[in-house]
Amino acid sequence: MATPTRTHHCSELRAEHVDQTATLAGWVNSYRDHGGVIFIDLRDRKGITQIVFRPSQPETHALADRLRNEDVIQVKGTCIKRQEGMANPKLETGDIEIEAQTLVILNKSDTPPFTPDEAHKVGEETRLQYRFIDLRQKRMQKILKTRHRVTKIMRDYFDEHEFYEIETPFLCKSTPEGARDFLVPSRLQEGCFYALPQSPQLFKQILMVGGLERYMQIARCFRDEDPRADRQAEFTQLDVEMSFINQDDIIELIEGLLRRLWKDVLDITVPEIARISYAEAMTRFGSDRPDMRFGMELVDIGDLASQTDFKVFTGAIENGGSVQAICVPGGAKLSRKQTDALAVWVKDFGAGGLPIVKVDNGSLATGVAKFLGPIADQLIEKMGAQDGDLICFGVDSKIKTVHRVLGELRVKLAHDLDMIDPNDWKWIWVIDFPLVEWNEDAKRWDSLHHPFTAPHEEDVEKIASDPGAAKSLAYDIIVNGSEIGGGSIRIHQQEVQKQVFGLLGISPEEARSKFGFLLDALRFGAPPHGGIALGLDRLVMHLENTTNIRDVIAFPKTQNGADLMTQAPSPVSDDQLAELSLRPAVKIEA
Repeated sequence: MATPTRTHHCSELRAEHVDQTATLAGWVNSYRDHGGVIFIDLRDRKGITQIVFRPSQPETHALADRLRNEDVIQVKGTCIKRQEGMANPKLETGDIEIEAQTLVILNKSDTPPFTPDEAHKVGEETRLQYRFIDLRQKRMQKILKTRHRVTKIMRDYFDEHEFYEIETPFLCKSTPEGARDFLVPSRLQEGCFYALPQSPQLFKQILMVGGLERYMQIARCFRDEDPRADRQAEFTQLDVEMSFINQDDIIELIEGLLRRLWKDVLDITVPEIARISYAEAMTRFGSDRPDMRFGMELVDIGDLASQTDFKVFTGAIENGGSVQAICVPGGAKLSRKQTDALAVWVKDFGAGGLPIVKVDNGSLATGVAKFLGPIADQLIEKMGAQDGDLICFGVDSKIKTVHRVLGELRVKLAHDLDMIDPNDWKWIWVIDFPLVEWNEDAKRWDSLHHPFTAPHEEDVEKIASDPGAAKSLAYDIIVNGSEIGGGSIRIHQQEVQKQVFGLLGISPEEARSKFGFLLDALRFGAPPHGGIALGLDRLVMHLENTTNIRDVIAFPKTQNGADLMTQAPSPVSDDQLAELSLRPAVKIEA
C-alpha cells in the first residue's frame, strides 16, 4: 500500500480544522482501549494528536488493535471536535481528535527498553546505549532545537558583521602545549601522525596574515582528556578572529551576540557587562570565573590573625602565606557533622582543614573561637558578620591555595544554602590576566592562556626583566560562575613571539619544529589581530538550564570517553593496523 503524503504535523490541528481530512505520521506514544474504541496518542517532533479508531471501520480498527508504543504509523482521517468534557488542555491539539479512516503501519517496534516518557526514570548509561529512543523525548528535542537556533543566530549575526565562515583542517600537526592530542596515524607517510585540532588557533591566525580580516567558524575540537560534567573530549566552539582591532572591539562584538542570543531564546535582556581584572577577581572571589549572584567575598584578615596565638594562623603568615575568610549568612545553622564534612571536602583543593567559628549574641562560638578571643570584636566587624552567621577561614603558606579553597567553598555553600536565585543572570568580563604563571613542580613559566597571547604593550620589556608582573591582553566572559568563552589579542610581531617562546623554555629549534609556519607568517606582514572562542555546548547548557553537557549533545561520550550506542572505541583488525605500520601493545580480540 502506497504511503499517503503527510498533510499536517501532530501539533497543528485546532478547532477550526474540524471536518477537514488530514494525514498524520509519527510514533505511537500511548495506546488505550475504552470499550472497544481504541485511542492512540500519535507523536512527531512537533507535538501529539489523539487518534480514535472505531469498530465501525472494522479493517482499520483490527489493524489498530495490534499497535503498541513506538510503532511508526501513518493515519488518514477526519478532524472532529472532542466530546464535551473530554478536551485536554495540556495539549495544543487538545480540543480535537482524528477519527481514523485508514491506517498504515510503517514499522513495528520491538518492546523498547524504555519509552521517551520514561527516560527520566532510567540510568544515563541506558539512555546513552539507546540514544535513538532517548532522542525522541520532548526535552531532548527541545534542547537540540535550541542548539540549532543558537548556531543559526551566530551565523546570521556574524554575517551581518561581514565575517566569512571558513573551515579549518581536522588533520593537523601535533603541537602539544596543553591537553593531550588525539593522534591519527598516516598511511602514506610511514611513522608519522596527524593530530586532531584542540582548537583552530594557529589556522585562524594564519587567515589573518592571509588578509581575510574577519573569520568565524562553528568548529569541532578535540582534547584527549578526562570528560567532566561540563566538558567532553570532542566539543564545539564558536571561533572568531579579527584584524586591525583592539580588546574593546572584540568585547563589544561578543556582548552584542550574547544580547541577541539571550533575547531571542529566553527573552532576557543582557545589560552592559562590567569588567574586572584577574587580580581583583582572585582577591574578591578566589576565582578567575567568579559567580556574582551572591556575596561571601574573600576578606584578608592577616593583620588580625597575626595578633593571635593560634599557630595555624601565625605559622602560615610566618611562612609567607595568607589567612583569609568568608562570612556565610545564616551558616551557623550548619551542624557539626556538616562542617566536619566541609573540612574533608576542602582537602581536595589543597587545604589542610577548615577552621570555622559561628557568631552568636555578638560573640564567637564553637570551632576555633577559643583561639580568637583577642580579635573577636574586630573580626566580627571586619567580616560584617551578624548573629547566626558562619565564618570560614582559608589558611595556607600559598595564597593560591587559599584562593582556590575559599573560591570553591563559597560556591558550594551558596548552592547548599539556597542563596542563588535560579532566574538570576550575572555577567562579568575578566581581563588583564598575567601573561605567565610559575610552575613550581616543573620550575618553569607556563602561559596562563596560550603562548600566542600578546602582553600589554607597556609590559613587553617585563618579559625579560620581571615576567611574573607582565599582564596580557586576554579576556574571559563569565556567566553565573561559568566561563563560556575566552580569547586574547595575539602576538603579531615575530620578535615578541620569540621572546615569549624563550620565556616558556621553548628553544629556537623546538619553536621552529612546532611553529615554524607561524613564525614564517609573522615575517611577512602580519596585521594586529585577536579573537575569542565561545563554548557552544556550555552556552546551550545555560540556555536550557542543565548542568550536564551530555544533555546538549546529540551523541555524547560517557565519563570515560565511550560511545555506548556505537561501542566506540573498539579494536580494529590486524590488517588495518598493518596498513598503518602499527601493532597493538596489548593483543585485543576484535
